[in-house]
Amino acid sequence: MERILSGIKPTGQLTLGNYIGALKNFKAFQEQGECFIFIADLHALTLPIEPETLRTNSRDIAAFYLAAGLDPNKCNIFLQSHVSAHAELNAIMQNYLYMGELSRMTQFKDKSQKLNKEKIGLGLFAYPVLMASDIVLYDATIVPVGDDQIQHVELTRDLVKRFNNRYGDILIMPKAVVTKVGARIMSLSDPTKKMSKSDPKGDIFLKDDINVMRKKIMSAVTDSEAIVKFDRENKPGISNLLTIYASLKGISIEDAEKEFEGANYGTFKRAVADAVIAEIEPFQKRYFEYLNSGYVDEVLEKGAKRAREISNATLKRVHDAVGLL
Repeated sequence: MERILSGIKPTGQLTLGNYIGALKNFKAFQEQGECFIFIADLHALTLPIEPETLRTNSRDIAAFYLAAGLDPNKCNIFLQSHVSAHAELNAIMQNYLYMGELSRMTQFKDKSQKLNKEKIGLGLFAYPVLMASDIVLYDATIVPVGDDQIQHVELTRDLVKRFNNRYGDILIMPKAVVTKVGARIMSLSDPTKKMSKSDPKGDIFLKDDINVMRKKIMSAVTDSEAIVKFDRENKPGISNLLTIYASLKGISIEDAEKEFEGANYGTFKRAVADAVIAEIEPFQKRYFEYLNSGYVDEVLEKGAKRAREISNATLKRVHDAVGLL
C-alpha cells in the first residue's frame, strides 16, 4: 500500500495557489493509500511569526483540509508539533546531510538574500533536514509537492541512499509527485512571481470576500495583444489565468485556449472569476462550518495519535540502526 505525506506551512493566509496546487488534489490521494497530511507548524518558526497568528493559521489550515474533502477516517490530519518524533529524528538526521548541500538549496538562497545575514536562524538553513525527517518518518512513498519543492524531495532521496548504504534498509525511498496543471499559480499583479501569501493585491486569499476575489481577477495584469493563448514568456498574465481556469474546470490548457478563441479579455476574465467563485464559495461555507463546530480539535487529536504510532516505529528503527540504546 502506498503511504502518502504532504503538509502546508501556516505562515500566512492560504491563497488560491495553495488551493489549486495542494488542497484541491489531496482528496484524490486519500483514495490511493494511507495519507498523512499535516500542518507544518515547526517549519513556521524558521522566520519570525506572531504566536496568535501561528495558532490561528494552524487551525485555519486544518479546517481548510476538511473543507477540501479530506476524510479523517481515510486520512490522518495532525499538527507537526504534536508528534515529537519529527523533532527527534531531525536531531539525528542533521548529521547525515551536509552544509554544502543545504547551502545550495534554492529556497534558502532566495529567503536569506532578503534577510540580515547576521540574523538568519539555524532553522532556516537546516529547514530541509526537518522536511526530510517529516517524509521518512512515515515511510512515505508518494510526496505531493509544488514544483518549487522537488529539490527538497531529491535531497531526501539522497539522504535515504546515504543512510541505507551505511546501516542497511532502514528508510523508505520517497517519490515527488507534481500535478501537471496548476502546480504553480502566479500573482495577479505580477505574473512573473508566485502567488505567495504576501501580496494583498495580487493574491486571492481563501478567506477573501467573494466580491473581492472577483475584483482582483478583473484587475489582473494582462497585455495589449487581446489574444487568449498560453505563452508563459510573452503573455504571463493570460497564461496564469488560463492555468487557473483549466485547473478549476479539470481541463487541459489547450481546451481552455479553444474555449476562449476570439474572446476579448473582459469576457475571459469574467469566466475565470465565475470559475473561481463557483469553486471557492461552497468551499468557504464548509470551512466556516468546520471551524466553528469544534470538530477541528477532535480531528487533530485523532490524527496525531495514528501519526505517533507510525513515526515512533520508524524512530525505533533509526535508534537501533545508529546505536542509540
